[in-house]
Amino acid sequence: MGFGVFIHRSDSIYDDSPAEQYQFPRQYLGRVEASVGDWIIYYEPSKVSETRGYFAMAKVQQVIPDLTARGMYLALIEPGTYLDFVNPVPFNGTDGLVERGLLNDEGKISGRAQSAVRAISPADFNRIIDLGLDTDELLLPRVDEVDTGLQEEQAPFEFEQTRSRVSYLGSRIVRDRIFRRIVLRAYDERCAITGLRLINGGGRAEVSAAHIRPVEQNGPDIINNGIALSGTAHWMFDRGLISLSDDLEILISRQVNDLDSVQGFINKTRRALQPRRQSERPHPRFLQWHREHCFKQ
Repeated sequence: MGFGVFIHRSDSIYDDSPAEQYQFPRQYLGRVEASVGDWIIYYEPSKVSETRGYFAMAKVQQVIPDLTARGMYLALIEPGTYLDFVNPVPFNGTDGLVERGLLNDEGKISGRAQSAVRAISPADFNRIIDLGLDTDELLLPRVDEVDTGLQEEQAPFEFEQTRSRVSYLGSRIVRDRIFRRIVLRAYDERCAITGLRLINGGGRAEVSAAHIRPVEQNGPDIINNGIALSGTAHWMFDRGLISLSDDLEILISRQVNDLDSVQGFINKTRRALQPRRQSERPHPRFLQWHREHCFKQ
C-alpha cells in the first residue's frame, strides 16, 4: 500500500466520478494497484481553466477491469472516504512546490510531474492535506515542526502522523464541519430554494449544507452532492416535498397541503440557485437519486 496522486480534470474525457471511481489505462495499473487500501489526493492540472490544484482526498478500495472499455481499468473509491478540500492547494505554494517529491537532485521539477498517477510520500501527503483542510486540531504536531532526527527514523514517524490525520478526518463531526464550509461558500451562504441570505446576531449564516443523497444512503461528501438550504427548505427537501430537476427547476410534491404558500416561499425564478463554478453544481446523478427515492410525486 502507498499514498498516491491521481490527476483528474473537470472536463475529463475519462469515465471518472471522483467520489466513486477513477478510470485509467493499463499503463498505470501497477501504480494504481500500489494505492489499493490507502489514500490518494486528486490533482487538477494548471492548464485547466480555474484549476483547483490539489482539491480532494479519497481511499482506493479495489481495482477492476472496465468491462465497457477495452484496455481500461477502474479504481473504485471506498464509500464514505471522499472529501473535498476546504482550500484547494496550488501546485506552487508560498514556500515553493508543495509536492516536493517531484524535485530531482538538481532541485528542478522532474518528468514525474506529468504522470497521471504517481506515488506521494507521507510528508508530502501530510503537507497537502494540512493546507487543504486546516487540520490544526490534530493531536500530533505538524511534520515540519518536529525534530525528526535521522532520515531513517523520519518515515515511520510521518507514517504515524498520516494515520492520525486520516483517522481524525474520518470523524462524522469533522466531515460535516468541512462539508458545511465548502457548500456554504459555493452558494455564498444563500438558500438555493428561497434565494435568501440570512445572518443571525452571532454572524452565522442561517442556512445548512444538505446532502442531496444522504450519507446514510452512501451519499458522498462531494460538493456536487451538496446544496445550501434554509431550515424550512431543508426539512421539505429531506421529506420529499420539494426536489430538483436536472436543470435545477424546483419541483413541488402533490402531497403539499398549502401549495400557494410553498410557491410564494421559493424564489421567483422557480429554479435553484447554483454555484458559479460548473464543477460545484449539483450533479444529475444525485438529483435523480433524490427524485426516485425521496420525492413524493
